Amino acid sequence: MKLYENLSSLRKQKGYSQEEFAYLLGVSRQSVSKWESGASIPELERLVEIANIFEVSLDELVKGEKAVIQGAVISDEQLHRVLRKSMSYEYKSRISICGIPLVHIHFGRGKKVAKGIIALGNIAIGVISVGGLAVGIISLGGLALGLLTLAGLAVGILALGGMSVGYIALGGLAIGIYACGGFAIASHIAIGGGAIGHIAIGASASGDYCLQGSNFSNAEILRFLKSIPESIPHWILQLFS
Repeated sequence: MKLYENLSSLRKQKGYSQEEFAYLLGVSRQSVSKWESGASIPELERLVEIANIFEVSLDELVKGEKAVIQGAVISDEQLHRVLRKSMSYEYKSRISICGIPLVHIHFGRGKKVAKGIIALGNIAIGVISVGGLAVGIISLGGLALGLLTLAGLAVGILALGGMSVGYIALGGLAIGIYACGGFAIASHIAIGGGAIGHIAIGASASGDYCLQGSNFSNAEILRFLKSIPESIPHWILQLFS
């Protein structure tokens, strides 16, 4: 059986229409139609995706120990090398909002980018994003940028991470308007083992108003904050009440 006949047969066995199969691959229905008529041949990396969808080996897909693709003879070793390099997973929900998928998942080797309302990928961009690099309103990842972030390096309004930069920052190294961490640097209130800020609380504290030492009780911190002749945000006081 020739490659184009095999593609058509396997697609029908899976119960996919040409349009549904094209959607899974992220190509046009016309491309699938050309493949199945023998008018064109999928690229090698596309064949890997097709083999994964049909749950067959590349050898089974192309029917032979060696596959002739676009005039080149591809050995088994080359096929398996491409397979190893091309292992990836992608899913896009059919539901979209303003043309943006509700859910987009894209993981694998290389810079796999997921863009959706909910995005998960090597690089994720969305309202809710999870990835090695995550950008969104709520972001979780190795590096996260957003309003609410949780990551090794977090940058956002509320940032939590090994290193965090934000309006409110919590982390091993925290930098922000309000910062709490192993080492905290803040323009207003810093709390940490080492604290530098206008108001600083910590084992090593440096600032205009300092409470230096360790093992403070909430009551002691609250008394210190209330003694400062400046307005302290109510939510800060509530944390120690």
